[in-house]
Amino acid sequence: MTGTKGKVVAVNGNMVSVRFDGAVSMNEVGFVKVASNQVAGNQAADKQLKSEVIRIRGDISQLQVFEITKGITVGDEVEYSGEMLAVEMGPGLLGQVFDGLQNPLPKLAEVAGNFLERGVYLDPLPVDTQWAFTPSVKVGDTVERADTLGTVPEGAFTHRIMVPFNLLGTYTVASVKAAGSYTIRETIAELKDEKGNTIPVKMSFSWPVKRPIDCFVERYKPTEPMVTQVRLIDTFFPVARGGTYCIPGPFGAGKTVLQQITSQHADVDIVILAACGERAGEVVETLKEFPELKDPKTGHSLMERTIIICNTSSMPVASREASVYTAVTLAEYYRQMGLNILLLADSTSRWAQAMREMSGRLEEIPGEEAFPAYLESTIASFYERAGTVRLRDGAIGSVTIGGTVSPAGGNFEEPVTQATLKVVGAFHGLSRERSDARKYPAIHPLDSWSKYKGIIAAEKVEYAHGFMARGSEVEQMMKVVGEEGTSLDDYVVYLKGDMLDSVYFQQNSFDAVDAAVSPERQTYTFKILLKILASQFTFPDKNEARSWFNRLRQKFLDFNGSEWQSERFNSLEKEIESTVAAQSQGLDKAAEKVLA
Repeated sequence: MTGTKGKVVAVNGNMVSVRFDGAVSMNEVGFVKVASNQVAGNQAADKQLKSEVIRIRGDISQLQVFEITKGITVGDEVEYSGEMLAVEMGPGLLGQVFDGLQNPLPKLAEVAGNFLERGVYLDPLPVDTQWAFTPSVKVGDTVERADTLGTVPEGAFTHRIMVPFNLLGTYTVASVKAAGSYTIRETIAELKDEKGNTIPVKMSFSWPVKRPIDCFVERYKPTEPMVTQVRLIDTFFPVARGGTYCIPGPFGAGKTVLQQITSQHADVDIVILAACGERAGEVVETLKEFPELKDPKTGHSLMERTIIICNTSSMPVASREASVYTAVTLAEYYRQMGLNILLLADSTSRWAQAMREMSGRLEEIPGEEAFPAYLESTIASFYERAGTVRLRDGAIGSVTIGGTVSPAGGNFEEPVTQATLKVVGAFHGLSRERSDARKYPAIHPLDSWSKYKGIIAAEKVEYAHGFMARGSEVEQMMKVVGEEGTSLDDYVVYLKGDMLDSVYFQQNSFDAVDAAVSPERQTYTFKILLKILASQFTFPDKNEARSWFNRLRQKFLDFNGSEWQSERFNSLEKEIESTVAAQSQGLDKAAEKVLA
């Protein structure tokens, strides 16, 4: 604590105004002291509610309180800590479930019960656990911030014990512990600065959540695809490792299942899920299902390489903002170890609603739909923390950020969706129409887009996508003039687009084989499908055309559900090829270059 104190002069929801005497800075943490109620003549200990300074005007500061403000009255004492809102980083983070302030929720439930109490803040990392430390430096070595002092095993990963990121300049290693078991509170090394001051270093340290971690040599443009093993994403709307993407969609369109499939099969090392302001039922479902998900990389529980930060819609709104920044800071921390991190924020709409609520209490000039005027810049600053970087030791690490958006009524023209679209590199728009038709993943193939390079050449993808677009036009025309008013050639184009949708865009996430499709198999399957799309077919009438495509589609669906390069896989492939060859009148000349 800095010694700066103040008195509450006004309370407005979860915002309190405090007159202070001393020095106070923006984003500084303060504690509002609230007297507990007397029960049976006993006075319980006062509660200290954690809060953050969000505006300073003269000697009045406004603080957003991360707890329910019931009981705060004018005249209550406030004490400022002199520190920014920060998270503690070190071994023991993986597999944990935190709230937005990095309280471990299972341990908090043990202490406070299922109905969490205000003002209870616990150590985020296990302080009694012994970690097997192996030094990487020796006395006399010169180090800088983020350099590795030693390592400890954390699950399947080698956790780097690094020089704290806030130590600027060059330091000399004065002492380092020998290989052995130590807790995170023990000093494992001592560093000397240029003035001869000795600085003890422990296994854990803190870092402000709203300050990006910039301990790298170079930031690269995201170019390498992050394989999700979802055909529609990897082939048509790819996500780059170190890139950004958003998934807007109405309630019930399949955002949660899509996130779980991505978490389970994406080509990343660690998954961090920020459940920001979602309904408690959905968060509970996530907490129950994630430990049950099997990690295909290790065969163990997916939670062993996952961190969950959750703040449900029933928790104070200020905590939603904290949960988003806590999650991205932890992602950057593991990126400093040369790992690839996937951060899924669900949902940024709830975070934006929290910003709108606080902006209203601050009496700021509102923007569109009463969101603050700085909505776009705040969302942009969050997504800008993604990226692929090269560290001082040459290792490459990345943070990929995917945020879901929950626009009211599925309206993609609302401010949060539009602000997000301006900064992300890929847009996976979920469609109510497709989800109602049970076409999953319900990513709309015509509304969605990506700026990134995928696993298949762009000209091949563009050619195939053209059948979907032209087929959709024919379908809309048939709704007006009927099937009989459509030419046979147009109807065949419609059937080709419908087949592409059925056998490639749609994917069964509950099928053991079809749930995750490797890039090799995607490329192989797409080549077969591309030849079908490029073939010229002649049918006597529309009924025969429809019947033929239905039979071919069923063979292809069976093909998708067969084990890669198994006997059944090869047999179905030959059946598909023979069926197409018997009906084909040759290839479209315009597709010859694409097929080459």
